[in-house]
Amino acid sequence: MMKSVSAWKQELSSGAHAARLAALYCCAPDETPAQAARYEAVLNGLDATFGPHAEAGLYSAPGRTEIGGNHTDHQHGRVLAGSVNIDMIAAAAPNTLNQLRVQSEGYDLCVIGLDDLAARKEEENTTLSLLRGECEAFRQRGAKLAGLDVYISSNVPKGSGVSSSAAFEVLIGVILNDCFMTDKVSPIEIAQIGQWAENVYFGKPCGLMDQMASSVGNIITIDFADPAHPDVEPVAVDFSKAGLALCILDSCADHADLTDEYAAVPAECRAVAAVCGGEVLRDVPFETFLAKLPECRKQCGDRAVLRAFHIYADNDRVAKQVAALREGDFDTFLRLVNESGHSSWEYLQNVIPAGYKEHQEMGVTIAAAKHYLNGKGAVRVHGGGFAGTAQAFVPVEMLADFKAHMEAILGEGRCHVLSIRPEGGAVLRSLPPSSSS
Repeated sequence: MMKSVSAWKQELSSGAHAARLAALYCCAPDETPAQAARYEAVLNGLDATFGPHAEAGLYSAPGRTEIGGNHTDHQHGRVLAGSVNIDMIAAAAPNTLNQLRVQSEGYDLCVIGLDDLAARKEEENTTLSLLRGECEAFRQRGAKLAGLDVYISSNVPKGSGVSSSAAFEVLIGVILNDCFMTDKVSPIEIAQIGQWAENVYFGKPCGLMDQMASSVGNIITIDFADPAHPDVEPVAVDFSKAGLALCILDSCADHADLTDEYAAVPAECRAVAAVCGGEVLRDVPFETFLAKLPECRKQCGDRAVLRAFHIYADNDRVAKQVAALREGDFDTFLRLVNESGHSSWEYLQNVIPAGYKEHQEMGVTIAAAKHYLNGKGAVRVHGGGFAGTAQAFVPVEMLADFKAHMEAILGEGRCHVLSIRPEGGAVLRSLPPSSSS
């Protein structure tokens, strides 16, 4: 949705988009000037980086929180997830170079030519690979790609388990969809494109939950039994009305150099499934897995077997969590969150990387959170694990003290109090001529 840069700036500074921003960031309209300033800043960054542009579009993709189903997605299982009110935003404008040029604040400029979109081995594990992969995916769907300049700013902490990578993939997908697709693809397909680029071009065997939660938005439960056509259902819930605050705790540990740890989880689960005659664990009845347990232990090792136990149990827990939320049974929901956390640590073993002794930041974060919750609420490892974040549901009357205690341990700003965002990847639309709000 391209529009004059000067018109965007005038509308943003006058508060014309306050209602839209209030919906995206879960706040009152009079609390949106700081968000409007972020969009003005990316417009300024676009022109400062690439030179003046007559028109531009504005875009957003949120971070996500995984609420249920830890590592179940890559085994074609169930998950419960939601988008949150921190995001990655961008201004995009045409160029005449037949290049996609992307500048993210704090990072090197990325440039790819649009006449050669084949995967490159030397680009694996780089942003260039994701950009090239997404462009190729859209080209295959009929996009008439042309030169584009993109300037990105983010308040989704990198490496913090709120999935800045998925937000980036969804943001690029939203931009390409808006600019180059006559027949727009769905939020679900934008998520699938991001996963494909990450799997095939970036070289990381990720699941689809992160991209789906960021792209679709709100709280959703997803069944990946047929990953090409995932079953996505909304789950209406307001944690604040239940007296709960959603906190994401940054353990201060980074995901860097942990790709092998993440890759081992799906690889070991698939190895167990193969022994049992399936491709992934969802293909294998639990009773078959139990019957084949000695063979699985011999061929795959005990860690792989324990990880399979977690996948089966957490997959069942998601359905129970969804039922509890729909019935307003938050006591059961919190119990299930805690059970998932225990299972992830004990069976899935994605809290502390193998062999780590001095650095066990995630373990310390969870232990401290449990201490200060003192049997109330719930806490669990969040997302991929090993580093990044823990998730806590905190009774609102305990929130101020909990936040102060956790930040005394982790550092100021490491306890993020978030809200569920009602929309996923978003285009900031132009206002109709008569509109003033």
